[in-house]
Amino acid sequence: MSVTTPAPSYAVRDTLTMLGRNLKRARRYPSLTLAVVAMPVMMLLLFNYAFGSALGNGIGAAEGGGEYIDYVAPGIILMAVTAGALTGAISVCVDVTEGIVKRFRTLRISPSAFLSGHVIGNALQTLTGVVLVIAAALAMGFRPSATPLEWLAAAGLLTFLTVALTWLAAGIGLVAKTVESASNIPMPLQFLPFLGSAIVPTDSMPTGLRWFAEYQPFTPVIETLRGLLMGSAIGNSGWAALAWIAGLTLIGYVWAKRTFNRPAGH
Repeated sequence: MSVTTPAPSYAVRDTLTMLGRNLKRARRYPSLTLAVVAMPVMMLLLFNYAFGSALGNGIGAAEGGGEYIDYVAPGIILMAVTAGALTGAISVCVDVTEGIVKRFRTLRISPSAFLSGHVIGNALQTLTGVVLVIAAALAMGFRPSATPLEWLAAAGLLTFLTVALTWLAAGIGLVAKTVESASNIPMPLQFLPFLGSAIVPTDSMPTGLRWFAEYQPFTPVIETLRGLLMGSAIGNSGWAALAWIAGLTLIGYVWAKRTFNRPAGH
C-alpha cells in the first residue's frame, strides 16, 4: 500500500502542533528547565567563590589580568547547553516508553513532526536556561566586553550547538529503554567541557590530558565563545567549532531519523 507524503504546509502545521505540545509540557514541568540551570549555577558559585582566587592567581586570571569569572563563565555557560541534552533525551524517552509514539504513528501527521517538534521545543527550553545562567554569571561579576555584533555571533554559536546536541539527545531518547537510562547516557556530555578549557587553559594540563583537551569538540567551542564575549583572539577555533558542531548535527539528525523510521521490532 502506498503512503502519501504530506505536503510541506501540513508538515509545518504538524510540527507546530507538536512544538506547542512540548512547550505546554515544559511549562507544566518547569523542573526540567531548572535542571538545565541548577548545575551550571552551582559550578559558577563553586569555582568563582571557593576556587576562583586560587585558580585565577594560578593562571594569571586567564592570562589576561582580569577576574577569574571572566575566564570561567563562558565554559560554564556552555555547560548549560550540554545539560539541555539530558532533558531532551528524557522528554523523547517518556513519549516512547509511554506508548504515545505508537498512537502518533496511526494518525495522519507528518512523520517528521514528532522529532522536529521535540528538537525545537527542547532547544527553546535549553536556550531559556542558558539566558538564566548568563544572568546569574552577570550577577556574580561576569563582565563581557562584546559588541552587539559579537553578542549576536555568540548567540548564534550557542543556538547552533544547542540544536546539534538536541538531535543527539533525540537519538538517545529513542534508543533508551527507560527514562533513567535516558537521563544517564548524556551525562558525560555535561562534564566534557571540564576536560577542555572551561576551567583552566589546556597548556596548564599534563601532556596526555592536554592532548585530549585540545582535540575534543568542546574546547574550540569554548575558546570561540570566550573570544566573542571577552574580545580575545579566536584564531582557528571558530572554524574548528563550526566544523565540530556541523558534524554533531549531521550525526544526531541521521541517527534520530533512522531510529525513528525503523520498523517496530528492529
